[in-house]
Amino acid sequence: MIVVEDLHRHFGGFHAVDGASLKIATGSITGLIGPNGAGKTTLFNVIAGRLPPTSGRVLMDGEDITGLPPHELFHKGLLRTFQIAHEFGSMSVRENLMMVPAAQSGETLWNAWFGRKGIAAEERALRQKADEVLEFLTIGHLADQKASQISGGQKKLLELGRTMMVDAKIVFLDEVGAGVNRTLLNTIGDAIVRLNKERGYTFCVIEHDMDFIARLCDPVIVMAEGKVLAEGSVDVVKNDERVIEAYLGTGLKNKVAANG
Repeated sequence: MIVVEDLHRHFGGFHAVDGASLKIATGSITGLIGPNGAGKTTLFNVIAGRLPPTSGRVLMDGEDITGLPPHELFHKGLLRTFQIAHEFGSMSVRENLMMVPAAQSGETLWNAWFGRKGIAAEERALRQKADEVLEFLTIGHLADQKASQISGGQKKLLELGRTMMVDAKIVFLDEVGAGVNRTLLNTIGDAIVRLNKERGYTFCVIEHDMDFIARLCDPVIVMAEGKVLAEGSVDVVKNDERVIEAYLGTGLKNKVAANG
C-alpha cells in the first residue's frame, strides 16, 4: 500500500531522515522501531503530509502522494495518531468522534438555515456510528464524559476511534502505548488486531514496548540515524547484530567477549 523511496528530510545540517526506503504491505500490521532520534516520527510526519520531504517520494497504491497536505491524505484514507493525544477537551467523547467526518451538512450556512431536517438526520446517524465505535473499543460508558477528563490510555483509544469514523485504509500509530497502563494497552492491541482482521485496516506502528510489537507486528522495520537498518520478523530483527548495536551502542559479540 505504501512505498517510500529514498526519502530525505533535513533540518539545516541535521538529516533526520536520510535516504529511507521501505514498503508497507496492504493488510499488514507493520512495526517501526529504533532508538530515540532514529527518525521514526519525522518519517511519519513526512508520509502523513505534516512535513514536506527534502527529496524522495511516497507512493500510496501506486499514486505519488509526496507532499500532499494532511486533509487530502485524509480523504484518500491515510490517517495518523500522535504520541500525545489531540482531543477536544471541552467536548464529550462522543462529540469528538461525531465531528470527524468531513463535509457535514451543518457546516454550510444555507443548510443551517434551510436544511435542518437533513442535518438532524445526519447527526442521528453520526451519533449511532460514534456509539458503535465506542462499544467496539469497550469505552461506551465514557460517551458523555468530557474528553479532558478521561485517562491517557482512554484518549489513545479515542484517537483510534476517530479513524473508525471514516473509511481509513492505513493508519500510522505513533507510540500508542506511551504512558498507557498494561491493561489498557492490551485493550488497544485487541482493537488494532480486530480492525486489521475484521475491517481490513493496514497499520504502521511506532512503539518502544517490544512485547506489544512482538504481539501485533509482522514485519518489523528498524530505523537508526535516519536510515532503514533491518527488516523482518521480531525474532529476526532482535537477533540482528546491527540492531543490537544501534540500541546498545556495541555489538553483541563484543559484549559477550567483554563479559568473558
